[in-house]
Amino acid sequence: MVFPRLIDERIRSPGDWRAETLAEVRRLIHEADPDIVEECKWIKPTNPLGVPVWSHAGIVCTGEAYNQVVKLTFARGASLEDPRGLFNSSLEGNTRRAIDIREGEVLDAEAFKALIRAAVAENLSAPAPVSRDAESSERSARTRKAKPSKLLSGGNPQIAKADGDAPVQAYIAAMPGWKRDIGKRLDALIVRNVPNVRKAVKWNTPFYGIESQGWFLGFHCMTKYVNVAFFRGTSLRPVPPGASKSKDTRYADIHEGELDEAQMATWVKQAAALPGWVP
Repeated sequence: MVFPRLIDERIRSPGDWRAETLAEVRRLIHEADPDIVEECKWIKPTNPLGVPVWSHAGIVCTGEAYNQVVKLTFARGASLEDPRGLFNSSLEGNTRRAIDIREGEVLDAEAFKALIRAAVAENLSAPAPVSRDAESSERSARTRKAKPSKLLSGGNPQIAKADGDAPVQAYIAAMPGWKRDIGKRLDALIVRNVPNVRKAVKWNTPFYGIESQGWFLGFHCMTKYVNVAFFRGTSLRPVPPGASKSKDTRYADIHEGELDEAQMATWVKQAAALPGWVP
């Protein structure tokens, strides 16, 4: 993780609670997405240190210190779900949303990190990054419509091959209908039971594994169900019911309303403890 010197200076520059708040925000952003890129933009004589910007496939958010607030502006905030109601500023725009933090206020860390991950997923699923320039971004927002991810055979989302949580979240966000809820529940269940899980999207399929151990699970949208593949499924107890052409792999097909979380958690914990599949 690289922290550019200019960002360091910009974050320290207020020299009071605002500097502490920006430093904590920065820490949470990097926890949420270790692949985030940070830089200072819009440097000019009246603002020689510029504005801290965090990007992944486009701008995720910016951080600015004003007299009374630290403002975190999300470039695509209007497209994000915000169940905890963190957005409290710039609510009238078509694209951006902001979080204003005042002295003494504490940011909900987990909700904020979830918002960062959702913003990265939104960037990855969109056709192009959004410019934050105050005038051009508003104009482009009126003329640009986000291109949805293409659905392949069986309604499976087409997502570019990439490592990390963000492409997995982009895949889940593009899952059609009731399958999206299954994807969210599967992802949360896996993370809950395997805290050190590694994620990626390969061949339009989310993969879950352990670093240096290989992949233990993947799931995929089919026409009438979500197919979960355990790559060492024949070693699980009970053995998942779906047979495979691979001698080690077994499948569990989840139809609408049929996710047995207790059984799935048992399989996930067993699968994560086994040597994984290495392509």
